[in-house]
Amino acid sequence: MTRPLWWRAAVVVLVLAGVVAYGVRPRLSAQRATPLLVVETTQGTFAVDTFPREAPLSVAHIVALAKDGFYDGQRVHRAVPGFVVQFGDPQTRDAQKRDVWGKGAEASSGHPIGLAEVSLKRTNVALAVGLAHMGEPAQADSQLYITLAPRPELDGQYAVIGHVVEGEDVPARLQVGDLITRVYVRE
Repeated sequence: MTRPLWWRAAVVVLVLAGVVAYGVRPRLSAQRATPLLVVETTQGTFAVDTFPREAPLSVAHIVALAKDGFYDGQRVHRAVPGFVVQFGDPQTRDAQKRDVWGKGAEASSGHPIGLAEVSLKRTNVALAVGLAHMGEPAQADSQLYITLAPRPELDGQYAVIGHVVEGEDVPARLQVGDLITRVYVRE
């Protein structure tokens, strides 16, 4: 049976009234409010929810590097059980340079952020993701660390740009030399 046009219009009005009355809003977009970095490794995949409000330049820089494929094919260059795992040095693509992995000017993208977005709002809780640097927070670039336990002694020294929210068990399994097969952004 076909309903008259006025009947269909009345149903639409009632549905919209219910939406307004109960505060239900239709989802117009599946886009995330913040970029999610997905890190695929030989030990599994994990995802990092980013903090662009607290560290907008840092998050934008890391997201741009991920979108450019900067991290793809790199290796973990630091893994200290119960403390931290670190990657983001393009030298790690060359096994013959293992003695300099994570060290020197070549251990980055070559484009430091230039501003230290260090905040006490986001701290080094377990599975925090921060920007490593060689003594000067404004010179942080591409190296990311993941804390494996709460590390309050790092608070105020490094920009915390995110937190692992999927695959939480993966960072602790990573060892020096493990491959970062791909890093991409899920928005």
